[in-house]
Amino acid sequence: MSNSEVMSNNAAPTDAFCALTGAEVPLICGAMYPCSNPELVGAVAAAGAMAIVQPLSLIYVHGRDFREGLREIQRLSGGRPVGFNAIIEKSAKAYENRMRRWIDEALEEGVRFFVTALGNPRWVCEKVHAAGGTVFHDVTARKWAEKARDAGVDGLICVNDRAGGHAGTLSPEALIDECGDLGLPLVAAGGVGDPAGYARLLRLGYGAVQMGTRFIATEECEVHPDYWKAIIDAGEEDIVLTERLSGVPVAVINTPLVQRVGTKAGPIARRLLRGRRTKHWMRTFYALRSLRELKQTIKKGVTYKDVWQAGKSAGSIHEVVSAAEVVRTFADAWSAVRAGK
Repeated sequence: MSNSEVMSNNAAPTDAFCALTGAEVPLICGAMYPCSNPELVGAVAAAGAMAIVQPLSLIYVHGRDFREGLREIQRLSGGRPVGFNAIIEKSAKAYENRMRRWIDEALEEGVRFFVTALGNPRWVCEKVHAAGGTVFHDVTARKWAEKARDAGVDGLICVNDRAGGHAGTLSPEALIDECGDLGLPLVAAGGVGDPAGYARLLRLGYGAVQMGTRFIATEECEVHPDYWKAIIDAGEEDIVLTERLSGVPVAVINTPLVQRVGTKAGPIARRLLRGRRTKHWMRTFYALRSLRELKQTIKKGVTYKDVWQAGKSAGSIHEVVSAAEVVRTFADAWSAVRAGK
């Protein structure tokens, strides 16, 4: 069913999301570098939620060939749909060519739900729509939402100020107020770790909720137990923003290392990040360095380089459980919302 058909049927936002994506539960396990291992993605999808494949994590952290890794995830999902994360910011030509190839291969393997981030998603929409698929785009404010709508996306991932990783600056309430009249399904991303928070955002009018930190603290996520402990021990006040991972603010747990090195980019880096041409070079430098360090951290545990990405939802996460249990618990919360409870 196309986006226009879903919206014209006046379907509830959650029903519209499920119709567009093929998910059975209006819940997304967001793409995470380096935490999106095949076992986690497959388990979430098998339980009925939408899980997103993060290609850099799949290939460079978890050592899979892209196509074979995707097939492995699809076997683990029991044939339920999975999505694909396409970061499309203009950077190195080699990376752009690689992303185009991965999207083509994902479409060939039957993936029909794509989440784009950064850049103009128009070319992704053209490819995916030609194959009968759906594209949602990450946004943090109305101006980006309008650009994404004009590029042809089918829905928006509204990244709020409670998210882990690259957080937004607006609250979930402010984002739905800004973007609610654009005629597109909206997904809330950030700050949800328990069923009560999930239900609250669905009642606001979001069609689904995307979670990351809650799925890191699951049995299937291949991270060191130190990472799990850091999430369980953290409160909301322990989540801070640092510019030292990618050049733009990233939400992390405020460990002794983060406190020691600080959270602001240096004066030279800050100047380069403001330049129209140099900002891409600087972000690439930060990204390559941080990707290497994060990969070591999740495998080896706490080191002098330890940095734990997490959102404010860490304050509501108190145990490590299976991915299926997370999905079941949140599915029950959705059922209660639908029943008016």
